[in-house]
Amino acid sequence: MSGTVTDEMHDLLTGAFAPTRLAIINDSAKHHGHMGDDGSGESHFTIEIEAAAFASMNRLARQRAVIAALGDIVGQRVHAVAIKAGVPAE
Repeated sequence: MSGTVTDEMHDLLTGAFAPTRLAIINDSAKHHGHMGDDGSGESHFTIEIEAAAFASMNRLARQRAVIAALGDIVGQRVHAVAIKAGVPAE
């Protein structure tokens, strides 16, 4: 896949959950020089996502679903992801 890791995550999450709101925030600059900073500028992210698909899931299940949708990105190409997953109007 070409493009940035942010673009790839956006495409994967949109395809998996059809979110009503999706924000992928690159926090890598805050972690420059820390463990997990590979110098790529794409090592740490916050994902804020709202989707009806999360309605029947608890907080942990939502986070696991997001990580699963991202495949090998987390842990292989991205060091850390903070996830805020909810349903619309929650």
